[in-house]
Amino acid sequence: PGSAGFLLAIWGCHSSPSPSAAQAQVDYFNGARLVVETSRDPVYSYNGANVTLPCHYHYEPDLGPKRKIRIKWSKLRDDFTKEQDVLVAIGKTYMAFGDFKGRAHIHQASRHEASLVITDVRLKDDGKYRCEVIDGLEDENDVVDLRLKGIVFPYQPPRGQYRLNFHEAEHVCQDQGAILANFNQLFQAWSEGLDWCNAGWLADGTVQYPIRLPRKPCGGVHLAPGIRSYGPRHRHLHRFDAFCFSSALKGVFYLDRPAGMTLEEAKQSCQDAGAEIARVGQLYSAWKFLRLDRCSAGWLADGSVRYPIVTPRANCGPAEPGVRSFGFPSKGRFGVFCYRER
Repeated sequence: PGSAGFLLAIWGCHSSPSPSAAQAQVDYFNGARLVVETSRDPVYSYNGANVTLPCHYHYEPDLGPKRKIRIKWSKLRDDFTKEQDVLVAIGKTYMAFGDFKGRAHIHQASRHEASLVITDVRLKDDGKYRCEVIDGLEDENDVVDLRLKGIVFPYQPPRGQYRLNFHEAEHVCQDQGAILANFNQLFQAWSEGLDWCNAGWLADGTVQYPIRLPRKPCGGVHLAPGIRSYGPRHRHLHRFDAFCFSSALKGVFYLDRPAGMTLEEAKQSCQDAGAEIARVGQLYSAWKFLRLDRCSAGWLADGSVRYPIVTPRANCGPAEPGVRSFGFPSKGRFGVFCYRER
């Protein structure tokens, strides 16, 4: 068999030891204990970046020369059950799986290192990862949290409020260069000032909304500020808005003409500039991370017209920073926000 097939065959031989086998293992290790350690703090990265998830192991007491160990990385759900295999490795031979093929490899710069490198980080890479080290029948692991720096934004489709079931919410976020936000991302956005009185889907199928200023239409004036929750909803039947998450991106710029442009003219102008019309998530990311500030409205790919304000000023909307929206005008001539990969 090829090296990948050999690796999988060898990996498949491993199973959890019985109590008697574990006792024998103590004799084999001469009383040594295998210890696996990852970062206690979350590791932060951005969409499109490269990231290293640290993992090191050692023996107590030290067993001397380097041993032939096996390494397995898995991505976990929030409840720590396995979502998917990421990579397995024996020595210098490794195999990555699924979306991680071609993007994941083991970094072993030091004797007892088993760190995972992920290149071209994607939005859905956000989450918990388990580093598992196996030496014979000895098996230890630890978990590290990868979090993407990004921005949560509420999204309504052109046809209005509360029109999306869960699956449609997933699709509209993807269409806007984003994914459905998870609770941690929404909570972080709330802690940074997000206040939104319309309920929206999250990635786990729950429906929630963030309130900084309690008021009657938003759960009542007597409730403390926080995340209001409707709990899990039926993914096909119930309809709400969506909370989308987009990570930092470079490459958003603004184009205009003296007489403005229709939506179709705006798309063509971006193409003529070697770009494409920007999506909502890309504009939000440019506003937050690149401090894009433009008091001129522009078309976006979904047919909405918006503009980003970092420094509030007269004739540029409310007194707070944010991305302003003119909705989805059927007519009108505006500038356009374009996106070009760098």
